[in-house]
Amino acid sequence: MLKIYNTLTQKKESFEPIHPGVVNMYVCGPTVYNYIHIGNARSVVAFDTIRRYLEYGGYKVNYVSNFTDVDDKMINEAKKEGITVPQLADKFIAAFKEDTKALNVEPATKNPRATENIPEIIDFVNELIDKGYAYVVDGNVYYRARKFDTYGLLAHESIDDLEAGASEHVNDEETSQKEDPIDFALWKTQKGDEIAWDSPWGKGRPGWHIECSVMSTKYLGDTIDIHGGGIDLEFPHHENERAQSQAKTGKQFVNYWMHNGFVTVGEDNEKMSKSLGNFVMVHDLVKTTDPQVIRFLMSTTQYRRPISYNATSLETAAANLKKIQTAYNNLTYRLKDADDYNDPKVDQEIRQIQADFQDAMDDDFNAQNGIAKVYELAKLGNVYAERPVVFRDTVKLILQRLTTLAGIFGVSLKAEKLDDHRIEELIQERIQARKDHDFEKSDQIREALKAQGIILEDTAQGTRFRRES
Repeated sequence: MLKIYNTLTQKKESFEPIHPGVVNMYVCGPTVYNYIHIGNARSVVAFDTIRRYLEYGGYKVNYVSNFTDVDDKMINEAKKEGITVPQLADKFIAAFKEDTKALNVEPATKNPRATENIPEIIDFVNELIDKGYAYVVDGNVYYRARKFDTYGLLAHESIDDLEAGASEHVNDEETSQKEDPIDFALWKTQKGDEIAWDSPWGKGRPGWHIECSVMSTKYLGDTIDIHGGGIDLEFPHHENERAQSQAKTGKQFVNYWMHNGFVTVGEDNEKMSKSLGNFVMVHDLVKTTDPQVIRFLMSTTQYRRPISYNATSLETAAANLKKIQTAYNNLTYRLKDADDYNDPKVDQEIRQIQADFQDAMDDDFNAQNGIAKVYELAKLGNVYAERPVVFRDTVKLILQRLTTLAGIFGVSLKAEKLDDHRIEELIQERIQARKDHDFEKSDQIREALKAQGIILEDTAQGTRFRRES
């Protein structure tokens, strides 16, 4: 049975969706003022992998992920570029979709934008005011955090220990207006000629936290199964979402809170972020690095663990991905001379590996243990492909299971077709590998070519190739 680590309870819990066979899942999306970096992409890939496993398990997943398309950063960046906030949002929403498509991320069921939900945000805030959970000061609306009895429960801190101003969206001017430093903004009054909407409290725009409460409850209901995001969103963003949502509805907001770990860089494993200036944009990286390798690196690490991003981790991911692809190639090649029927003993081994894979992933989506089973299946496929006689149905079964399980990690396996120029490139890579005494790489290249019917012949005059008929 699937178990999920719930950040709220700090323990693994058996997963029981509200509606049998259906999972309602909300994942916080980006503030679209720039391209996403690898750290941002970690959350997108982690929850896409989780979604894929849930779908593999037979669930229909209603997956909603928002775009924050108005806030201080967006207003400042739009001014800097000399365009409007909506134009800036359109530009980087398109870039986000392009970059995540390259990483083989499935499109969300719904990608709502904050600015598309202004009437609903105003109604939500009005109801909080009516219930005494919010108050108005000079056109700003703030939430009374201390009125919500369990404020701080998700962060596992008492309200007195939580520091005011933890959100980057809070400033000294706001703090001076608040009844309590820990209160947070639901609606912000317009400054100068910045983008704004009419409201009962004057022209203004929504605060950051209210957007997700409105969009998640609007599209998925008052109580949702899973709410996900980066660990940095646990407080204040998710804590504030929980407080304002439950204050309005009187119901539990989320049954399972899930948070992914950071991407770290450098010897000190420093968190990757724009503010620290140590980031790598996905938009740039996919131009020089195979997007499948980037995806594989991020999806095969258990979502709660940090990922160390460096050249070595990318090289390791590329090598491991190649092992799976080589097995796929080897098996695909053997289909042409396979005998009819199947091998029951090998079929049973395949099913056992798949069962072990599911046991691993059912343990809070343990991707490391899960992908280890995919490697085991690939090894089985390679060994089977070397047999003098193979059976077509068994070869197809391995290929089908390999494709399905690798697909959960966002890997798309397909038979490679190489032209003569690419074959010569690989031969040169193999020659260099032999010079470097990297015989493992040399053998991998030979086997990868053999899987596609390319036979290498080492002669006194050099290495040449021929295609098997």
